[in-house]
Amino acid sequence: MNAQQAPGGSRARAWLFNGLLWLLAALVLFPLLWMVSVSLMQSGESGSYPPPLLPSHATLAHYRALFSQQNMGRYFLNSVIVASSATVLALFFNGLAGYAFAKLRFRGREALYRLLLAGLLVPAQVTMIPLFGLLKALGLVNSYAGAIVPGAASIFGIFLVRQYALSIPDELLDAARIDGAGELRVFRSVVAPLLAPILVTLGIFVFLGTWNDFMWPLIVLSDRDMQTLPVALAGLSREHVQDNELMMAGAVVTVLPVLALFLSMQRFYLRGILVGGVKG
Repeated sequence: MNAQQAPGGSRARAWLFNGLLWLLAALVLFPLLWMVSVSLMQSGESGSYPPPLLPSHATLAHYRALFSQQNMGRYFLNSVIVASSATVLALFFNGLAGYAFAKLRFRGREALYRLLLAGLLVPAQVTMIPLFGLLKALGLVNSYAGAIVPGAASIFGIFLVRQYALSIPDELLDAARIDGAGELRVFRSVVAPLLAPILVTLGIFVFLGTWNDFMWPLIVLSDRDMQTLPVALAGLSREHVQDNELMMAGAVVTVLPVLALFLSMQRFYLRGILVGGVKG
């Protein structure tokens, strides 16, 4: 009797568990779907009571207003330039540094690495004032470079790549060196393909962090035409505080690109996290 009831109990638990997961997913997705729905409503429609879940007559007027009147296309391009450039530079510098700390022997390597790890304890807000002063001395304030350079390398990125690179067999690298390959050739031809999962993961981290960053672009970019989407959206909220539909359209334009990127790269991201965690 117990043996016959066991499969039914397992199926019931599976249904309950899956139902809870679906409920949790619905709770997480509801704000995003509501945001898209409001962005398609007529002006003032979302302010009615009770607020409608779906637009009575969907319209793209708010999106057209964003790009034709609010210069949103320029802000979108600024975010693409800053986030893409920071991601490419971060993959290059963090990849090389993480590999060096993992596989190359040089004097003071361990002491320097421990010093870098100690830097993780320093809040990012504390470093903003000296960083701004340094960029001002270099003439990079109010420029794309000023917004890009701080994200070009990070202690966390070096740590992430190093932990993954430790799993690469030394024999594989020695064989390439015996064949006459220099260190850059070894990294490009042997190490980089093996680091692909963690580099994709790091790239997603950097791109999302740079795209969504509000504080640093607000500090370093004073020219309105150089503002990124989060800063421009904050300015738009002050000018159109009562226009919920326009604000939601701006939020959709800001969120959808990074959401699409994450979903498209999710397979590589999860692989890098899981494999990196096991190997680290």
